[in-house]
Amino acid sequence: MSNLQELSDLKKTVSISARRFEESPFIERIDSPDMVRGVYAGRYFPIFMGEDWTQKYWCLRQKALIFDVPEKPIEISGPDAVPFLETVLSRKVATMAEGRGYFAIACTPQGGIFMDGVVFRFAENRFWYVQADGPFETWLMAHTGNFDVTIADPRSRVLQIQGPASLAIMNSASDGAIDDNMKYYRAGFFDLGGQRLFVSRTGFTNELGYEIYCDGATTDHLALWDHLMACGQPFGMEFSSTRALTIRRIEGGILGNLTDMDTTMTPFEAGFAPFIDMEKGDFIGRAALLGKDTRSCLFGLTCATETPAAGSAVMDGNEVVGRITAGVPSPTLGLGIGYVRFNSPGEWVGRTLSMRLPDGSVHDGEIVETPFFDRDKSIARGVDRTIPNRPVT
Repeated sequence: MSNLQELSDLKKTVSISARRFEESPFIERIDSPDMVRGVYAGRYFPIFMGEDWTQKYWCLRQKALIFDVPEKPIEISGPDAVPFLETVLSRKVATMAEGRGYFAIACTPQGGIFMDGVVFRFAENRFWYVQADGPFETWLMAHTGNFDVTIADPRSRVLQIQGPASLAIMNSASDGAIDDNMKYYRAGFFDLGGQRLFVSRTGFTNELGYEIYCDGATTDHLALWDHLMACGQPFGMEFSSTRALTIRRIEGGILGNLTDMDTTMTPFEAGFAPFIDMEKGDFIGRAALLGKDTRSCLFGLTCATETPAAGSAVMDGNEVVGRITAGVPSPTLGLGIGYVRFNSPGEWVGRTLSMRLPDGSVHDGEIVETPFFDRDKSIARGVDRTIPNRPVT
């Protein structure tokens, strides 16, 4: 099931029982009659609020935005936590230091991508895996049979503060405890307005940013929200739906589980070969991945005349060679951009191919590597602190 958030999807809404999915604990601060909710990992979140998404995008790139996001942490603990995670994840976790985060893939026995997310080590035998969309908690429980391990839902709702001002905002919010010494993909516990919470230097935008993890029912969510907003106000931080985040995550080359990749795709085909440790020992899916082509089948497409749309056919002459998985307008590049999943590996980058949209119109597109810009992630790593100018239109 895709989790599409393209322009046309923002108007395709239905009524549904609010109790079917988890409501945000911040809803009293963010609710609006214009809110369009999405569902991700069983949680509601705002995908659009009728805002000027271009203005929000540039606030993200030049100042900071705070997002109420639905990614779901799952706790894995117990004497066998390490061997269990070595079995279900394709990346080695035994050597992780406490306070470290790793991007890690979970594969199906057939070698397909079941889940992607970030695993954090809290202690020797205590980890969190912050999952993307999909039933990962059930998947973990199904594989616990031979392990002394506990799978638990800590009921942690996550906030993201992203953008060049995020460091200054988090420094203020933590009374100076969070500073430049906290590196990319590092994490720890900090006092935020009198509440001790887990914070990581990560995000879903490829901008400089942080994620704040609430502690279930022990967190005063509204007090936390008010504290963060007060700290962000002097730096121009605003709240936004995830529309600006979606645009920036595609620009930044971040893939969406069940949208850009799924169980029919190996991690190699998604470009994740560097995160698959075939030498670490056995893990679910390893046998199926042995001998597989490690070349990627997923690349970027830029189009000067139209925004790519999910499901659009990508053609080499009259032959359909791939499909668009998701597309957005890029305000920074002034182009339509999207991901194209090719039917097979090949020398696609640098080629101009045709894109046939669902309305039947055909447009030329150039195949490019991703991310679409800042390919060494200098912005997210804090190396590039340049504030981009908004193009004159």
